[in-house]
Amino acid sequence: MHSGTVPSTHEEPGLAEEASGARGLLERYRAVRQKSRYLTRGLAPEDQVVQSMTDVSPTKWHLAHTTWFFETFVLVPHLPGYRLHDERYPFLFNSYYVQAGERHCRARRGYLSRPTVEEVWAYRTAVDDAMEALLARTLAPEVQELIELGLNHEQQHQELMLTDLKHVFSVNPLRPAYLELAAPGSGVPSGARASSTEPLRWISFEEGVRSIGWTGDGFSYDNEGPPHRRFLEPFSLAHRLVTNGEYLEFMADGGYRRPELWMFEGWAAVEANRWREPFYWEERDGSWWIFTLSGMRPMDPGEPVCHVNWYEADAFARWADARLPREEEWEVAAIEASPPESYQGNFVESGRLHPAPVGGGGSAEPDGGDPKRVAQLFGDVWEWTGSPYTPYPGFRPAPGAVGEYNGKFMANQYVLRGGSCATPRSHIRATYRNFFHPDVSWQFSGIRLARDPDPGAQG
Repeated sequence: MHSGTVPSTHEEPGLAEEASGARGLLERYRAVRQKSRYLTRGLAPEDQVVQSMTDVSPTKWHLAHTTWFFETFVLVPHLPGYRLHDERYPFLFNSYYVQAGERHCRARRGYLSRPTVEEVWAYRTAVDDAMEALLARTLAPEVQELIELGLNHEQQHQELMLTDLKHVFSVNPLRPAYLELAAPGSGVPSGARASSTEPLRWISFEEGVRSIGWTGDGFSYDNEGPPHRRFLEPFSLAHRLVTNGEYLEFMADGGYRRPELWMFEGWAAVEANRWREPFYWEERDGSWWIFTLSGMRPMDPGEPVCHVNWYEADAFARWADARLPREEEWEVAAIEASPPESYQGNFVESGRLHPAPVGGGGSAEPDGGDPKRVAQLFGDVWEWTGSPYTPYPGFRPAPGAVGEYNGKFMANQYVLRGGSCATPRSHIRATYRNFFHPDVSWQFSGIRLARDPDPGAQG
């Protein structure tokens, strides 16, 4: 296969229009749809049809599903005279919208050798042409909101395309690269107790009533509201993410052999799956390497640890005499503790597609002595919280199939915050709630620590 390199932001077609939104909904539509093509430009057709596990969907399916979304929820009800591109496609490319009709089995998406990649692109072109015609009209606010939802939906799938491709390439014995390979180097010795060169500091937050949830203008998902008040006890957040080096210390101290650190179901999973290290880590001749979208590379002890599941994150926090932040604590930190410029992070536009070391990426720049600065809140890795994914007070899903987007998943999952190196920058905000099951590791997920005040220090 051949690999492609994602260039820097100024080289990427359509990104400026997407980020600014200054040219209206049509330009944003074009930019987001073009971004999906851009992300696949270095792929061979064979790369785009593989399903390496049930949670992974082929790239071709993502491209078709996001197109089905616009066709089903926007064009069919709102463009007079529109006819389905292919009457068979709704069955193939519906995901979980039960009210929208029958669906092909998720675990068998890799069986779909037809339609071909070329035919999927023809489908996208036909739907794009119809959307251009629709967007040339004066549209009611509710139709514009549906289109904006579809664009954010496609951005989610752009991230999933990269996440899924990483898993697809990782199980290939050739270990192909999506990006050009990084410069070769030597791995970190497996017994090393390396840690970040920037010592971990704690940022304190006072108790009080805070407003939680989306209150601004523009787009947000329904699960980000309604806004409501929460009383927060005093807490502290680590000023940066947990690093590979610190996670190595956890491993060296028997982290995967100590049941007292793990939740019951987590320990059962450790034993059943023989977890001994984070996902994509590999020991070679006594040194640790990590599979990335640039292929195999030596593990950097200063980089944020990535691809850990909730059970691992929770066990590490307990080992570190800390805990995972609650999602409302994370949101308060993101809104109150950091200046707006710190919202800039290592997102997909950087072209790196890998977490940055402390001090080596936009979200991890030195704090300039600001004692309230919390770094790396946005980008690099999704940050696990200790909060179950449940509805906010007063939440009501929208009527119809679109209402199935978020609400029906509010059980048995945990919230993640902040976005990752695979997330589009214009897609993220402080109130954004991602969610996954606690045993999921293939997502770009990492750890930030929190802790409560020391009782002995009071009085």
